[in-house]
Order: sequence, then C-alpha cells, then structure tokens
Amino acid sequence: MEHLSKSQARRIALAAQGFGDPLPKGSVDARHLRRTIARTQLLQIDSVNVFARAHLMPVFSRVGPWPTALLDDLAFSRRELFEYWGHEASFLPVALHPLLRWRMQRAENLEEGWGGPLRVFKERPDFVNSLLRRLEDEGPSGAGALREAPRGKGSWWGWDDVKRGLEYLFWSGRVTTTRRTNGFERVYDLTERVLPAEVLAIPTPAREDAQRELVRLAARSHGVATTKDLRDYFRLKPAEGEAAVRALVEEGALHPVTVAGWKSQAYLSAGAVMPRWVKRSALLSPFDPLVWERSRTERLWDVDYRIEIYVPAHKRVYGYYCLLFLHEEAIRARVDLKADRRAGVLRVLASWREAEGDVAPALAAELDKAAAWLGLSAVVVEDRGDLARELQAAL
Repeated sequence: MEHLSKSQARRIALAAQGFGDPLPKGSVDARHLRRTIARTQLLQIDSVNVFARAHLMPVFSRVGPWPTALLDDLAFSRRELFEYWGHEASFLPVALHPLLRWRMQRAENLEEGWGGPLRVFKERPDFVNSLLRRLEDEGPSGAGALREAPRGKGSWWGWDDVKRGLEYLFWSGRVTTTRRTNGFERVYDLTERVLPAEVLAIPTPAREDAQRELVRLAARSHGVATTKDLRDYFRLKPAEGEAAVRALVEEGALHPVTVAGWKSQAYLSAGAVMPRWVKRSALLSPFDPLVWERSRTERLWDVDYRIEIYVPAHKRVYGYYCLLFLHEEAIRARVDLKADRRAGVLRVLASWREAEGDVAPALAAELDKAAAWLGLSAVVVEDRGDLARELQAAL
C-alpha cells in the first residue's frame, strides 16, 4: 500500500481543488468559472455577506478578481448551473441533476429533508400543493409575493409556512430557483420550466449508481481523502458512502493509501496529480470545499478551524468571520474580515499567525486584491491579533 507524507497529501489536495492551475493572465471570463466549478463540482451558497457571499469566494480564491455577474449568467441565463442541496444549498452543474434525483424522491416520500419544510408538508399538504399550483398558474415568484398576509415572526431565519412550503417543493425537486433578486431572495418556478429539456430527459440512474458517481466526483475534487471526507462532500449517509467507496476501490477508481498522521484509511483518486510544489496565495472562506470538512483541514494543516458566527461575541477566540490564508502550501494566518461598504474600506478586525515565517507581505497583497475586487478603496487593520502590527507595517 502506498504511503504519503502530509506534505504530499497537501499538494495532491491543493492540485485537485485547482490551486495548482495557472492564474489567468488576462481578464477572467466564463471559461475560468467553468474550470473552477469543474474542480470543485459545486459552489456552496450562504447568505452571510459580512465580507463576500460564500459562493463567490472560492472562485476569487482560485482565479483572483472576477466579474461576479458571470455566475448569474451561467446559472440563470445559460442554464449551465442550477441550485439544489449538494453539500448544502449549492450551485451545481446541470449534469449533476440526474445524480441527485434520488434525494428529491426521498424528500417527496418524506424520507429526507429537515425540520420546518418536512413538517409543513406533513401538516398542511393541501397548502403546499396550492403554492405549487400558484407558481404553475401565475409564473415565477418569491416567497413574499405568495404571502396573503403579513409575515409573522417565524423561525430564527424569519421563515413562515409559505417559505417552508416552497423549500419543501425545492428539496423534492418540483421547483427550483429561476433567478435571485438584488436582495438575494430566491425566485421559484417549476423545474420543468427552468432546466434545459435535454437535462430533464436524461434517464434517472439507480440510487446506488448515482451515489457512486457522486463519490467519484468527490474523490476527484479531494485528490486524497477518507471515507468520511468523501461522503461528506455531497452529504451521503455513512452506509451509502461506505458502499460507494468499496465499489470504486473494486473498480480501480480509488486506491487505498496511508497518510502520515491520519488514523483512518485514506483513498487516492485515480488520476490525482501531485505537483512538486504549489506556489499560491489565497484567502479561504469557511465555506470553501478545500477546508469545509474541518477534521480534514486539521489533518492536512494542523489547523483547528471553526466558524464563530454563532458563538456569543465574548466567547469568540478569533473573530466573527475568519478566513484562512493559504501561502505556498501552508495555512499561515487567519483574518477576521468585514467589508465596510459605507466607509469604503476592508476592515481586518483581527489577524493571527498560524505558522512561522514572514507572511505579512503576501497577506497584505492578497487583502489589497480582495478590497479592490469588492470595490473598496483601502484596507484598515485593527490592533487585535498577534499578526496585526506586522500586517499594518506591510500595508
């Protein structure tokens, strides 16, 4: 059985995620966005916008400043991408739609889903079906336009039964997102009116075959990973992920390997590349597929990375929205960032060192690049953190 050092595993992982690819020499266009999504398989969506929205950051991390309107163009004009539950809510290539229909069927059978959306269909199926009929008769709509009364307090996210019902229909695949409003609200429509007919016409594979293909894609995007890492990529259940991994090992698509310091069995994707080095600097958001599986991030880089958005302010260690800083194969720093759009500056609320070495100049350059991408005129570093003084000097 092949043995990999931790450094080798890092380089394989970075190459699989596109960090070994050359940066664009000119302006970024749709080809670069397609190449990034071919590496990551999806872009996780999250509404937090304290720095930049989650689905925009992985592209910036891999190709640098890019016109974010390209994503809307591919998703909502060209219909090359669609929204669905991949890792979490995600933009996915439309070619993956057939591979996720088993999940839609489970939601329709009330076997999969979560909390409110499942509950509202169980308790008020006629109401949810009436929402579907209204979309069919009246055309695309957001949740707000379908409400016949002012919204109450609702859940922690402010959801009411209209929103929950639409999300159930979304999970079961009967509706999808046809566009997003400027306020980032989903506008729903019938799936058959949104996705290309040629995609909907693709035969639905057996659940086991679809899950095996999803794990194959996850392995390609990981390079090297454990079974838990692989099944987490598309949120498969343990038994399903294990069955898919066994099948791919038998097929020769996955090769069992050991990785220094890893307690669990690892698997190397057939065709994975191990460059001699990866010379890249990048800010990594908490929702980047390179680092979203926190235990894998710790195994690869010895970094304990937790998002502290939901931690009370007085208990936060590093900050509300910390991003990791990758520099030449290592995670060398983390920064708590806030885009202060009113003042026109990017605020570094805290900056912390994660590895030895002179990291401040490279981090300063990446922060300058990020500020310009967001249309902000300057970077302001506050005094919190053991890297703050060096970073201030570098800027």
